Amino acid sequence: MHFINMVTLPISNISIEKVDHICVRLLLCSSEKAKAAALNFLPILTWLPSYPVKKYLFSDVVSGVSTGVVQLPQGLAYAMLAAVPPVYGLYSSFYPLLIYIFFGTSRHVSIGTFAVISLMIGGVVVREAPDSMFYIQPTNGTNATAFVDEEARDARRVSVAVMLTTLVGIIQIVLGLLRFGFVAIYLTEPLVRGFTTAASMHVFVSQLKYLLGVKTQRFSGPLSVIYSVKAVFSDITSTNITSLIVGLVCLIFLYVVKDINERFKKKLPIPIPGEIIVVIVSTGISYGMSLSTDYKVDVVGKIPTGLLPPAVPEFSLLPSLVTDSFAVAVVGFSIDISLAKIFALKYGYSVDGNQELIALGLCNFISSFFRTFAITCSMSRSLVQESTGGKTQIAGLVVSLVVLVVVVAIGFVFQPLPQTVLAAIIMVNLVGMFKQFRDIPTLWRTSKIELAIWLVAFVASVLLGLEYGLLVAVTFAILTVIYRTQSPKTAVLGHVSDTGLYCDKFPTKSGIKIFCSNSSIYFANSDLYVNTLKEKVIQSAVFHNHMIYDTHSLILFQVNFLFAVSYLNFCLCTFNLLFL
Repeated sequence: MHFINMVTLPISNISIEKVDHICVRLLLCSSEKAKAAALNFLPILTWLPSYPVKKYLFSDVVSGVSTGVVQLPQGLAYAMLAAVPPVYGLYSSFYPLLIYIFFGTSRHVSIGTFAVISLMIGGVVVREAPDSMFYIQPTNGTNATAFVDEEARDARRVSVAVMLTTLVGIIQIVLGLLRFGFVAIYLTEPLVRGFTTAASMHVFVSQLKYLLGVKTQRFSGPLSVIYSVKAVFSDITSTNITSLIVGLVCLIFLYVVKDINERFKKKLPIPIPGEIIVVIVSTGISYGMSLSTDYKVDVVGKIPTGLLPPAVPEFSLLPSLVTDSFAVAVVGFSIDISLAKIFALKYGYSVDGNQELIALGLCNFISSFFRTFAITCSMSRSLVQESTGGKTQIAGLVVSLVVLVVVVAIGFVFQPLPQTVLAAIIMVNLVGMFKQFRDIPTLWRTSKIELAIWLVAFVASVLLGLEYGLLVAVTFAILTVIYRTQSPKTAVLGHVSDTGLYCDKFPTKSGIKIFCSNSSIYFANSDLYVNTLKEKVIQSAVFHNHMIYDTHSLILFQVNFLFAVSYLNFCLCTFNLLFL
């Protein structure tokens, strides 16, 4: 614009020096904008050049190793929730971490597999690739029982999970570029906590069959929890006693270790790595006692060594996954940004919601070409990373290196690992989510509406499934907003004698009164607003008082509001009211 204005001026009024000066300023301005854009898109450039190696490196390495030994068993376990082979949980614990280091704005969250997201993926995967699609009738006899072609089933389920992850990444990237980071505010804290508590119920029920060692169908959709419990208890007579004993011992040990870590976290230099201890010991026992062959205990099975080459997802699956991908994308971002903000507030830095959307989107989109499933941050691992001294995402880099060593070199060691041990790991990690039931008495005392949101999110998600439950919860939360604006709380404030204060419990009927409301005027509540104001104005006129009407919340909106304003003007002339 400056250049156009100069061209319109007479040539004699422009000096060569002035043109050069303006051009230099424009170039400097453009370079500054380009630098700011680069720093926003690659937040690593803001902290890595000034990274204090002597001060932070040791802490980050210790934190990364500590978090890595937690990441490994959780990656294997959460792959079971996603209904894919365990090795894909390790892939999902490696690639996204590397990408988030460059694009993420939080210094403390641990990116990777997470129970709620894995369960949501597993529900979609089982729906699109159920066991019934892969039954094979034996050729050696017509009366023989059909069996499931597990290799073909797992390949199909991996394809579904990968395509879903690709879509989740695309949606998160687009929302981030469109500056839709504010969408997280619609997932209020009671809604998220009620939803995640319901998800923990789904997770717990889904692991019962692994703990008991029974073979049951996996259900998804509405009433899947009831069907799953019914299926487990109807087949409980076929419980594998060895699997149950191993699972219960691991469950008790992990719970005790978790309790010790919480009680003595200020005295322990690093948390006791109970999960990796359980994995190593149980793998050794399983291998030494041949639990798989002699006692029919289900184990992890084959874990391929090395990383898979990149491959294009099957876009033919896209039409049936669009709706589910939106739910996974929003929930994953909501969990990430809520935890990232907690750490940012604690350590005095800021996180950008839009950039977090882009970072998560890139993690999911790019990683999906390497056969991963959707990820977000994990609360338990993030707390381990922070409590063990993690300062930056260099700790995340160390975590990814720990996972890489296992995938490339020693993954085969975990092949005899019993699945009941992974079920025990998942169940113990749900303890923190189950503690959210304590919200109910607190919300009962503070806000009945917030309690209603929590309960609706919980009940709907348990009975209808996570996808439909989330939709019902968000709809109900929006309806509560409408209810609050249609039923505003009003009060008449009176002057407290000998002070400059006004309150709704004033001692005398004389003096100036202030009419106030906690809601703005718009078409849905204007009638109620005017009726309430009429009552207060008439009451004020009877006592020959002045009334001040607080108009800070007025919103010009359609015809009803014009009527409200007309009535206010009438009151101004008739009853000597004063408007603020």
